[in-house]
Amino acid sequence: MTVAASAPEGIRRGPTSLDEIETTEDIPIPSDPLQRVIGQEKAVEIARIAAYQHRHLLLVGPPGIGKSMTAQALALHLDRPRTELRVVHNPENPERPSIELATREEVYREREAARSVEGELILPTEAPASVAERLGYRCPRCSFYSLPSERYCPSCGNVKQVVPGVSGSGNPFRDLVGGILELTVSPGGNPQESVRTTRLRNGVEEVVAYERAADRIKVLDQRALERRRTLQRESPRKVLVKLDRNSFVMATGASETELLGDVRHDPYGGHPQLGTLPYERVIPGAIHESHEGVLFIDELPHLGFLQRHILTAMQEKRFPISGRNPQSGGAAVRVDGVPCDFILVAAANIQDIHRILSPLRSRIAGSGYEVLLETSMPDNDANRLRIAQFCAQEIAVDGRIRPATRAAIVELIKEARRRAEALDSRRNALTLRLRELGGLIRTAGDLAAVSGSAYLDARHVQEALLRARSIEEQVREVYGSFQSGLRQESTEAQRQSMGYYNWTDHPDSNQYPGGYG
Repeated sequence: MTVAASAPEGIRRGPTSLDEIETTEDIPIPSDPLQRVIGQEKAVEIARIAAYQHRHLLLVGPPGIGKSMTAQALALHLDRPRTELRVVHNPENPERPSIELATREEVYREREAARSVEGELILPTEAPASVAERLGYRCPRCSFYSLPSERYCPSCGNVKQVVPGVSGSGNPFRDLVGGILELTVSPGGNPQESVRTTRLRNGVEEVVAYERAADRIKVLDQRALERRRTLQRESPRKVLVKLDRNSFVMATGASETELLGDVRHDPYGGHPQLGTLPYERVIPGAIHESHEGVLFIDELPHLGFLQRHILTAMQEKRFPISGRNPQSGGAAVRVDGVPCDFILVAAANIQDIHRILSPLRSRIAGSGYEVLLETSMPDNDANRLRIAQFCAQEIAVDGRIRPATRAAIVELIKEARRRAEALDSRRNALTLRLRELGGLIRTAGDLAAVSGSAYLDARHVQEALLRARSIEEQVREVYGSFQSGLRQESTEAQRQSMGYYNWTDHPDSNQYPGGYG
């Protein structure tokens, strides 16, 4: 068997026909994620353009044919995000925090500056003796080093912090009243958190600070202290959308808060002592987290009225974050101008297209593409290799399935051919409804693993076909038809309410008796 010149690009360096395959281990998996999308050449080509030109995409077709996989692969072809979004406290009007964008270079510089503020960690024994004593590491009597949390020296038993006239080895009542007196006399009775002094470096005197840091001492030179003072003068802020983030954000079935962001409730509001400042309570939505990336929404029509907000975000490329609950203390907080420049990849079934907001479809078509995905592909040598590649990919992704033999792949191809004819009335074709085919591979793989077989073979696929039948097929086998199963197993009350579950939409069903059809 020879393969046509149109063999899949992702496996050209591997086998060129099924005869060259012993197991799926012989099939290389493409490194390009778009080459792992099976049988959707038109959608893949447009997805590449959309990634390069930053265009929106509407993918239409039944479930399980690669819509979400195409969207994820598109995201992997984008450049890494270039900016970090931060929300900054507004001291003049705390309920109106501002937004700040930091470039990648600025973020890296700030991280480097923050590391310089962290100072140098040294052992207590490396610090000047007087500093170690004042910080509570060194006993002034026996010079033994211990943690500042230990008030008494483990070596000599004396109080490490000496208060003149109170503590001392000569005080016979130290064990009875020493601890009380040490707590009432200040400041010498407790170890200090920080000690500032001067030192000579390269012949120049500079201020240096020593701070307690668990079992170490942190040393901050004059430059680090100046940087810390500069940071303390800046308005407080928090990272809203971090620089190093995933470029693919899935918002399928998202609520209004998850999609558009919110402001958390605080019963104490912005009270300076008890509450949390408004800027700290701001939460980004999926439209903000997908800034400079892909926002993927499967079953787009199910978002209903939220489609209008997506349209606004696409048009303005900015969308405010405000409190969504009018009963919450965050309802008065609003952050304007939050960037949300994303690529929308939306998916829908054919029967739901009319439920997509017309202006939203117009925006997608005007700044992108609408693509109808294929449900089957011609049954030829090249496409049989694509099914083999799909089998290898599913096994690799699962991680618990044995390698499949050539015979198992042939059985899988037969099933793909049968499903194309049964589901899409296509002869000499292979199905692209690959989610169900992947479920068949996993069922067969489980059977191979449980039986202790080293490989997933044809017999496992054949047995999986019996086990992987839908519940409707199982009901037909037991009761003769789906309608008979309903009549026998449902109570009168259930039959009266079945219209709510829309059972009459089933292909096997006619008008049920009892007035519930």
